[in-house]
Amino acid sequence: MKQPFLKASGLVKRFGKVLAVDDVGFEINRGEVLTLLGPSGCGKTTTLRIIAGFERPEQGEVNVENQCIVSASRRLFLSPERREMGMVFQSYAIWPHMNVFENVSYPLRLRRMKENVVREKVESVLDLVGLSGLEKRSAMLLSGGQQQRVALARALVYSPKILLLDEPLSNLDAKLREQMRVELKSLQQRLSITVIFVTHDQIEAMTLSDRLAVMRQGKIEQMGTPQEIYEHPRTPFVQEFIGQVIWLEGKVVENGGQSVVIGLSGDEQAHIRCDATDGKMDHGDPVLIAIRPEEVKLSLGKEGDGFNQVPCLVETAVFLGDRYECHLRYGSTTFTLPTSRAEPVSAGQRVCLKLSPDSVRIWHKGVPLSEP
Repeated sequence: MKQPFLKASGLVKRFGKVLAVDDVGFEINRGEVLTLLGPSGCGKTTTLRIIAGFERPEQGEVNVENQCIVSASRRLFLSPERREMGMVFQSYAIWPHMNVFENVSYPLRLRRMKENVVREKVESVLDLVGLSGLEKRSAMLLSGGQQQRVALARALVYSPKILLLDEPLSNLDAKLREQMRVELKSLQQRLSITVIFVTHDQIEAMTLSDRLAVMRQGKIEQMGTPQEIYEHPRTPFVQEFIGQVIWLEGKVVENGGQSVVIGLSGDEQAHIRCDATDGKMDHGDPVLIAIRPEEVKLSLGKEGDGFNQVPCLVETAVFLGDRYECHLRYGSTTFTLPTSRAEPVSAGQRVCLKLSPDSVRIWHKGVPLSEP
């Protein structure tokens, strides 16, 4: 059986009364990108800092290539500089009094490498991140994107086993973030380096990751590939956090075992027939209905038996060039739906949302969708 490259198990970390990391465990294969994804305060950065050696867990352990680098029960703690990991911080931590070469070479000088080796490694990694020719430029004269590349080069220059990235793109503007996402993915694939990436940005996570670990309140709520998590969320929170969702409320009016019929709140004539996706549901149970906007088709009126058609009022329709962004109302619920420019709609118009049974997920009402 293939052994994981890194294995974390049972990690627990408290700050006073706050349980920041609550029994977190995961495995990573060599060359894989695992993203810890979640809202602020969910424990993802603390988990990364435990892996890096900047925090000591109160319980649990971490093994890399079958070597234990931290174990609370055995009181074992390998210092950060001995873990062979490179880290890029959210703030980049570029030293302003040093130029590019001095910043990048710093980890090598700490390891007392020979000058010719230092120069060779720095030149190689600067070429890798697209900063060749800027060795002598002052850190004070670097753009945000260049600072990000310097921080990345400094983390890679001594060939670490694992690269740790703590929201490294969050300080960049939208266009540069998109560019750096592509560059990071390309660089990771060329180096085949193992990466643990922390972000709250779902687009970054979906773009860069082989697998995601969605975190909430110190726990991993679900792990899987981006496609698995998007298409088969295990909790309402995961469904809400990954992608866009239209939420409607209703009650079970018919249960056929594999499928159920939901009567929508606010309209006795609107019914949704779909697969049961959240365990056993009984007649009269209040439920939440989750619909991905891209699964919705608009029509100007009900058709056929009326099942899986939700009557709505268009409150506003904003033209955005390639599409319209419509703000719709169903009863007391409002939501946003992008629509094709080929099928324009206007404010005050009444439309129907047409849904296929396999595009709808239902959840027992009362399960939290987001952080309290």
